[in-house]
Amino acid sequence: MKGPTTEELMSKRWTIALFSFTLATTPMAGCASAPAQGGRVYVREGPPAIRREVIVVRPGANYVYIRGHWGYGGSGYAWVPGRWDRPEGRRHRWSEGHWAHDRNGWYWIEGRWR
Repeated sequence: MKGPTTEELMSKRWTIALFSFTLATTPMAGCASAPAQGGRVYVREGPPAIRREVIVVRPGANYVYIRGHWGYGGSGYAWVPGRWDRPEGRRHRWSEGHWAHDRNGWYWIEGRWR
């Protein structure tokens, strides 16, 4: 009897990690600034420096690594680890999410496939 594949193990680990992060940060979400222009949630302090990540072996030929980033909850920033993901289409490429700043404070711009 064969055990789970590397891809199945990676998928399970990411599911657990993302679920844990969601549980940990959901109660804090209301502590950031109320949505202002364009539905943005502003934060007064900028994010810490990007962490150096250990990237595990690619689970398959079509996977792209999406770097980790700092997410914000009401008590401060928390690291969201990077992950492997597949493009939504043949010619899609990943556009990194990033923190931006304007006169109202810092806000997160989500990454997406283009």
